[in-house]
Amino acid sequence: MAFWNIDTLELESFRPGIMSKAELGNDLIMVCMEIDSKKEDTGHTHTFDQCGIVLEGRIEMFIGDDRRLLYSNETYFIPSGEKHGWKTFDESVKLLDVSLKQP
Repeated sequence: MAFWNIDTLELESFRPGIMSKAELGNDLIMVCMEIDSKKEDTGHTHTFDQCGIVLEGRIEMFIGDDRRLLYSNETYFIPSGEKHGWKTFDESVKLLDVSLKQP
């Protein structure tokens, strides 16, 4: 079991341009991540639902054919199997993301 304070949470390098901290349970993964400016994921799918909230900054996300610009305190829900991706702009963005643990 873990408690986080987002303001003081220490993130670690996950991949180039993304810092994160993950808490893994038996069935769920909770991840806080910070994505650098001017990064992009052009789209991918997976076999589990995913949801989250923008904590700081702004990010453009697409889920299927729906494309939105999301700001702090706005949420997203990505159904299993739906193609989705994102891009950041001139500033980094911080997200809290929750998904099922991959088998």
